[in-house]
Amino acid sequence: MKIKTIRELIIEYFEAHPNQEIEHDDVVDYVNITYPKARDPWRMIRTLYQEGWLIKVRKGVYKRSPGYVGPNMTDPFTPEVKERIFKKDNYKCVVCGNGPHNGYEIHADHIKPQNLGGLPTFENGQTLCSEHNLMKKRYGTTDFLNKYCNTMIKKAQEYQDKETEKMFSEILTIIKKYKDKS
Repeated sequence: MKIKTIRELIIEYFEAHPNQEIEHDDVVDYVNITYPKARDPWRMIRTLYQEGWLIKVRKGVYKRSPGYVGPNMTDPFTPEVKERIFKKDNYKCVVCGNGPHNGYEIHADHIKPQNLGGLPTFENGQTLCSEHNLMKKRYGTTDFLNKYCNTMIKKAQEYQDKETEKMFSEILTIIKKYKDKS
């Protein structure tokens, strides 16, 4: 008997419950019957959504409609689109200005992340250095901006640059205002 993968178990569960709105915790519980210490089955649920196989009803709730094929959000930028993004941003990180000109690797980044429905289009692209791209991925956009502003405030304090400190403090106030609404 072939052992099923986590992906296969999740597909099996949704196919057994067509057109039903299912909390991702119910699917995780189903997977944990076979694999009690399964690593991140919720991540595979998100991947199936990003690949266009599942429909996201709302946060943490998905459904499968037989025959449904949604947009594949895991597609990367095409080489042509990536080059257009780099050219638009002058081959420099939009956050810090680093790039190949001073030895930094650059990446084409989705402004609206793929897991939130962002598509690999020119309009949704920006250039980030590897450091800022990793920070954005690790912390999410709002937390990344929050962390970046706090870093800049500390640097401004070190240089006794009151103007820059004030500017980033005001930006933090705006970030907090919008974060509290979400």
